[in-house]
Amino acid sequence: MTQENNKNLNFEDAMGELEKIVSALESGQTSLEDSVKAYERGMELRSICEKRLKDATLKIEKVTGVKSDGSVDTVSLDPDTMNEINA
Repeated sequence: MTQENNKNLNFEDAMGELEKIVSALESGQTSLEDSVKAYERGMELRSICEKRLKDATLKIEKVTGVKSDGSVDTVSLDPDTMNEINA
């Protein structure tokens, strides 16, 4: 799969493809050459999944209170503010 296709691959699709690769490798029915290619693709997919999870984590916000106008006050849970929240 090309680099451009990988950019458009969402977490669920990447995980689904990775699960299929794992099943195929565990079955022991693939040739050595195909197993190596599948392993390499699996490593790409693992990296994609990790990036998607990291990106999602950085978008999560913690509700810190309610403002006087009734709107919710939040703080981003990025690595820099995690220490501030936990203090």
